[in-house]
Order: sequence, then C-alpha cells, then structure tokens
Amino acid sequence: MPEKTLEEQVWEQLRLCYDYEIPVNIADLGLIYGAKVLDLASGKEVVIQMTFTSPMCPMADTIKKDVERRIATLPDVKKVTIEIVWDPPWDQTRLSEAAKLQLGLL
Repeated sequence: MPEKTLEEQVWEQLRLCYDYEIPVNIADLGLIYGAKVLDLASGKEVVIQMTFTSPMCPMADTIKKDVERRIATLPDVKKVTIEIVWDPPWDQTRLSEAAKLQLGLL
C-alpha cells in the first residue's frame, strides 16, 4: 500500500479531534473549512481553516489546542497555523453523512 501523503495524514488526525459536547469528530461535523500543507525552509507548515458551531463555543480553546497538538506530531511538520473563520457560518448542512447517522438526523 502506498505511503499516505501529509495532507491525508492531516485529515486522519483531524478525525481524531472531537467537539466534546457533540460525540462526532470535527471533520465530520464540518468544522474544517480547509487544510493545506506549505513548504518551509526547515520542513512543512500546516494551515487549518476551521470554525466552531457557534462563536460562543465553550470548547473552542480545547479543540484548537487538540488540533495543534495532533498535527504537530506528524513527520516534517514544523509549524501549525489555525485560522478561525466565521464566514460562511457553520450550520447542519456541513455535517457528513456519517455525522448525520451518528446524531440520528437521517
């Protein structure tokens, strides 16, 4: 089996991060708007664009730190940048099919 790309590894790590108030990972919740890998002189920078279910999310700092910690463990990653975005605002249409099933919405 071919080795996974760094981007694939990033998404795997994102699927291990949970909004602790909702038992679904943040990727399936649709909180990740983008993930890109950039070249640095010393390695790679991973830039994550993400949002939360609301601007007042009490778990925002915990989730952000979990994302940073997990991505930073990947090989060759020297920098993790998290960009919090509010446009477009999150809503249930961003949920994956798996998340909808898990939350009983299907």
